[in-house]
Amino acid sequence: MKHRKILGCRIKGTKERGAWAEMYFMVLAMSYGLRVSSPYGGLGPYDVGVENGTGPILRVQVKCTLYQCCAGSYCMSVNVKDGSRGRRGYAPGTVDFFAIYIIPTDDWYIVPYAVVGDRDANLYFRPGMKGQKYGEYREAWHLLLDAAKSRGAGTVDMQACWDEGEAEDARELMRQAAVRKMFRGVFQGQADNPTSR
Repeated sequence: MKHRKILGCRIKGTKERGAWAEMYFMVLAMSYGLRVSSPYGGLGPYDVGVENGTGPILRVQVKCTLYQCCAGSYCMSVNVKDGSRGRRGYAPGTVDFFAIYIIPTDDWYIVPYAVVGDRDANLYFRPGMKGQKYGEYREAWHLLLDAAKSRGAGTVDMQACWDEGEAEDARELMRQAAVRKMFRGVFQGQADNPTSR
């Protein structure tokens, strides 16, 4: 699918470039039949939610880089700012995949969280080179497609517990609601019928 134009190199600001990469990722994910969403205000621990409509919503952190650290090799820091403490890795349960975009070569790497884990990591990519560490994740959109499939055969495992005290409270609330409804009916009936006064 290498018919995409490389426009990100023209965007100067890192925030703007990051927002562009997120939108680019969403368009490409949609072209694979996935549905996408974004946490309101960009305040979530991930950038894009991805699903197929029947399976789980996958949390994807989108990263992009222009930085070539040596001939043909690109470096990407995978971490979050942690206030005055500097940077740290992503906590377990906050991200399912990292979508890392190498802008100059127009390559996407779809890397599962388990590969990076919760460490503050610098990942190195060598697009088009044989034997690169993350080569199996280059254009690995199938990983998102497979993970977005419905888990189980349409069944939902629900668990509940019963507290007798809470049940009695619920019955009392239902009785009170019934009394209120009765009085509302009486008053509304009188309001509707002026001769009943």
